[in-house]
Amino acid sequence: MKLFTVLLFITSLLLADTPVKNLGNDKPVNEKPFNAPAFYTMDFDKNTTCLVRHFKVYKDPKWVAKIKVRSGQTVYFSSPKSMFEFYHRPGKWFDVGVKSERDFAEIVVTDYETLKPINAETAFFVYGSRATSPSGDDLVPLATKEAAEKFSKAYSGKRIFKFDEVSDALIRLLNGRI
Repeated sequence: MKLFTVLLFITSLLLADTPVKNLGNDKPVNEKPFNAPAFYTMDFDKNTTCLVRHFKVYKDPKWVAKIKVRSGQTVYFSSPKSMFEFYHRPGKWFDVGVKSERDFAEIVVTDYETLKPINAETAFFVYGSRATSPSGDDLVPLATKEAAEKFSKAYSGKRIFKFDEVSDALIRLLNGRI
């Protein structure tokens, strides 16, 4: 009897995570919701201004970037360079209320070729190309490494960076401060 109880217990543990069907519903009861890819938007208008450069961002939409803060506030930038400038030194703009990168809920850039908003943290950034933003020399954001390599070849890019490889020193170099 003890062996039967132990086997029954082990079986119940193994089957505990197995989906069970609802009567009249084809969806399993304990199925985890499908995590669809995030849908990003750029909801700016003619009055939206870059926090760093104070430019109207609508004038050159292929360069627009934004950071959504956990408090609910959204900050727009006229280019990825300006966005990284804020990202690396949020305390410089203390009125936004950001103390560290943990305060960032969402970081979005515009794919240079498709003009679609993409997750900045998974994007690839081309450095040293002939393309310049309203902020001057900049990093060109693209959704895939293949697109970044193709763009880099066509526009004489020097290097491709992932989000976490873009340092404050690189941004200062782009701004002519090194």
